[in-house]
Amino acid sequence: MTVTSLKQKSPFVTDLPIDPDKLPKHIAIIMDGNRRWARLRGLPETKGHQAGAKNLENVVNYCRDIGVKHLTVYALSTENWRKRSVEEVRGIFGLFIDIFNKWRKDYRTSGIKFFVLGNFQAFPFKVKTAIKKCSNIVLDNERIRFNVALNYGGRDEIITAIQNIIKDKIPAQDINEELVSKYLYTTGQPDPDLIIRPGGEFRLSNFLLWQMSYAELYFTDILWPDFTPVELEKAIYWYQQRDRRMGK
Repeated sequence: MTVTSLKQKSPFVTDLPIDPDKLPKHIAIIMDGNRRWARLRGLPETKGHQAGAKNLENVVNYCRDIGVKHLTVYALSTENWRKRSVEEVRGIFGLFIDIFNKWRKDYRTSGIKFFVLGNFQAFPFKVKTAIKKCSNIVLDNERIRFNVALNYGGRDEIITAIQNIIKDKIPAQDINEELVSKYLYTTGQPDPDLIIRPGGEFRLSNFLLWQMSYAELYFTDILWPDFTPVELEKAIYWYQQRDRRMGK
């Protein structure tokens, strides 16, 4: 057997010189552009959300395979599901049910541990049930923690944390950054190293406001359904060129 035949196939999908030892520990993505993607193709907006969901599956699997340990995606903000049309929201909820039921079947042995950030208790019963069943899965071998932000807002998360600190009667002198972080949805997980926003917008839209303090911010015009693992590798390569002084 030759030495070449003993080499494992690279998990990366481009020829970019990415250092596997310097991957972001936590990547966060604002999934933007599903509706515009559909409109550009003369399709109903629901088709854009379906295409975005399919791409998300590919991206999650890719992050797991290359060794990223934490992935957070912004799927539905507190504003989104209250301000969009009833028809669109109904379609999104139906898609959630389909996705979570599929994940429940596949993820037990996939190494992908699922979490929800946000107040999904406000969702319809069938959606809540699908989410709970998926998030309660016990994995055989956890390889990545996958957070989906649903009915999520960064300011709301901070307010909720403050309210719970008050409820627990924590003395003012004991409140510090470490304590506040323990009361956030992402407790026990590292803050994002890299935040990505596809879709051509240059704002954070109330996403992970506390956690993003020292994250590198990557923006691109590519719409989310087209933001494939190839594009993600470009973002990771860009991240690895940054001089991360972290306030020093």
